[in-house]
Amino acid sequence: MDSMVNHEREEHQVSKPEKRTPPAPRNGIDTPALFATIGAVKDKPELGRFQFRATNQWIRGTRSRTRIEAFHGAGGEHVHAKDFAYEGDHPTVLCGGDEAATPVEFLLHALATCLTAGIGNIAAARGVTLEKVQSTIRGDMDVRGILGLSDDVRNGYERIRIDFEISGDAPPEKLRAIVEQSKARSAVFDVITGQVPVEVNASAA
Repeated sequence: MDSMVNHEREEHQVSKPEKRTPPAPRNGIDTPALFATIGAVKDKPELGRFQFRATNQWIRGTRSRTRIEAFHGAGGEHVHAKDFAYEGDHPTVLCGGDEAATPVEFLLHALATCLTAGIGNIAAARGVTLEKVQSTIRGDMDVRGILGLSDDVRNGYERIRIDFEISGDAPPEKLRAIVEQSKARSAVFDVITGQVPVEVNASAA
């Protein structure tokens, strides 16, 4: 009789959930902090609202300089650890001074760095140590659009292609899955492939 009672107690006993320990820091990523951030935003979704800002000043011709400003996020204002400023220009073949990269080249940089950052984070979260992540990115563009020579040609890129070379202590299919997941969660990929409302205002004097 006692054995039957004990057996019933064992069947109805609720086992305590095992605490999962986040993977250790890897690939230069503070993995515990990454998981803590995900958990904090999950508990308080309002912490996920961010606003990034920049100011731009014309210099001359097609050249200008952009300064990255403070940003809002995680419920407060944040200042970067140091100042960031970038110039943009057009090449001489497009009537510029070729004193800086073109805006469309910065777009390629933004996409490549966003995807690469995601790969680093996701690999660390999945316990994969990366050995190499390198990419080549190309954007095809017909400038007849921006020159106003054809309404049938779009102003921006017609096609963008990025090729990754990635290696680490995981099977090739797992490494490819990491790249795919980075693409699925890339903010810049989403901006480029989606339709983000862009408002342009002007105050003239």
